[in-house]
Amino acid sequence: MKARLLPSGLAFDTAPDLSLLEAADAGGIELPSSCRNGTCRSCICQLLDGRIRYRIEWPGVSADEKAEGWILPCVAEPLGDVTLEVPGAVSLFDA
Repeated sequence: MKARLLPSGLAFDTAPDLSLLEAADAGGIELPSSCRNGTCRSCICQLLDGRIRYRIEWPGVSADEKAEGWILPCVAEPLGDVTLEVPGAVSLFDA
């Protein structure tokens, strides 16, 4: 499975047992993050395509935000290929 990031065009492999944030880290891509447990919202981004499931019952996004496609990749696991809008994503290999 793959995750594609816009607007950067970066991509990384995902796995159903890793959060999107963990998979990005493993793929050498840094996403904005802080707490890594679904409460601080520093990693909030928009799911443009694909499906996820959450590791916790109710992550720190409102029902309206969920309906608009906002997710917290620190506690979101992909259910297939996904496309995310993450303006702050940075490749660690370009440093």
